[in-house]
Amino acid sequence: MYAIIETGGKQVKVEVGSNILVEKLNVVEGDVVTFDKVVFVSEGTKIGTPYVSGATVTAKVLKQGKAKKITIFKYKAKDGSTKRKQGHRQPYTKLVVEKIVG
Repeated sequence: MYAIIETGGKQVKVEVGSNILVEKLNVVEGDVVTFDKVVFVSEGTKIGTPYVSGATVTAKVLKQGKAKKITIFKYKAKDGSTKRKQGHRQPYTKLVVEKIVG
């Protein structure tokens, strides 16, 4: 059984016991998070319009972290003075899915 949830402006496919990375949530490690924006549940093939009513996904917070650094390099061709190098680390929340109620 799996479900598709919406969090952080993205849709994520989840199964019971799976570890997922989502956009940073304001929660503490060890907390339990409940997602009610469930778009799809595979049990009985329930498709939401836009969300499945009464469906929830419960997950436990494993850790808060930052992704690997990516390098952003901007420049304009044939112009030696406009070069810029910048780095970015996207914050995330790692969850383990405990229960899907559909």
